[in-house]
Amino acid sequence: MAPKERKRKAPTKKENKPEEEVMCEKRHNQISFLDPEEKITELKDITQWIRESRINKAVTFSTTVYKSLIKAFWNSASVVQIDGTEVIQGQVNDLNVVVSPEILSTVLELQDNPDAPFSIPIMCTRGFLLRMKCIGEIFSSQINKGDLPLRYKFILHILIQCISNRRGGYDMVGNDLVGLMVALVLNKPFSISKYIFTNMKENKTRTGSRITGN
Repeated sequence: MAPKERKRKAPTKKENKPEEEVMCEKRHNQISFLDPEEKITELKDITQWIRESRINKAVTFSTTVYKSLIKAFWNSASVVQIDGTEVIQGQVNDLNVVVSPEILSTVLELQDNPDAPFSIPIMCTRGFLLRMKCIGEIFSSQINKGDLPLRYKFILHILIQCISNRRGGYDMVGNDLVGLMVALVLNKPFSISKYIFTNMKENKTRTGSRITGN
């Protein structure tokens, strides 16, 4: 007897999906869509705020990305000391490529103060979550972005997709990224370039690469 053919499930259609949800599709390492024509009234004030913020270039600048070059950099990269400064150094097409917090701040136009911290006290983060009217568990090590009001959910979504080093599970985020959002909203001293650099070093740890000094 021939085996019965399995019927494939028809794909679920997402009809009548709100526009603010359409613009929040889960696409990692993509530039953010800030609704330049301001068609989404629910996000009009917050998209304008992001366009005027110091993360604007970091989340909107578009450039051609070659996977082979990225792979070459990370395959050869090491965390080293150059003139007393910690950097990530790699080789791309026989060129020496160096990444540091200062370089990140300049290229992304983050306007960072080199002496600013790259973390926010946990009690400050939790207090702000209360002020945001977060409906989730604020004492947890991770926050679900869906527990926040739309405007804060949108900010956190952009930070997840464009600045964090998450590789999956884009709904739950750690207190460190929530702290970055708090710093931006409250205009607190915060070094975004150091935050990104620290995440990049963590990427090296994930791949088992060495940390050396010279």
